[in-house]
Amino acid sequence: MSDVAADGSPSSRLAALGLELPPVATPVAAYIPAVRVGDLVHTSGQLPIRAGELLATGKVGAGEGLVAPDEAAELARVAALNALAAVADVTGGLDNIVRIVKVVGFVASDPSFSGQPLVINGASTLFGEVFGTAHARSAVGVTVLPLDSPVEVELIAQVR
Repeated sequence: MSDVAADGSPSSRLAALGLELPPVATPVAAYIPAVRVGDLVHTSGQLPIRAGELLATGKVGAGEGLVAPDEAAELARVAALNALAAVADVTGGLDNIVRIVKVVGFVASDPSFSGQPLVINGASTLFGEVFGTAHARSAVGVTVLPLDSPVEVELIAQVR
């Protein structure tokens, strides 16, 4: 582990990965990015948006015209970072997140694709690197997602 992550805090672990929290993504419909209830924060589904732009569109699978599973896993990682930003925004910072409790990942899947868990590992791996703990998870294949996004990630976090 690098010197940056020596204190073990989520923010130092994120920095050691060369990442920083993005601005909270603007909702694409009538909802808010995150809601706090007691010591839990529930996020709305987060898309792989960076600097206001959806990074890719389409279905995930193997073959021409499809989003490759490894690319979709990277997109899930971006969506997960956006979810962390939404939680940090309502709690006063990343270091106020105790742990990720539950992750739900949606994958817009080609009918022959069944690797949704591998795609959502992009999100789970990030959460493990930042918080050092495991979480409960669902990885669901769907026909289509908002804005034709290949992936969407939502989470429940325990916070201080």
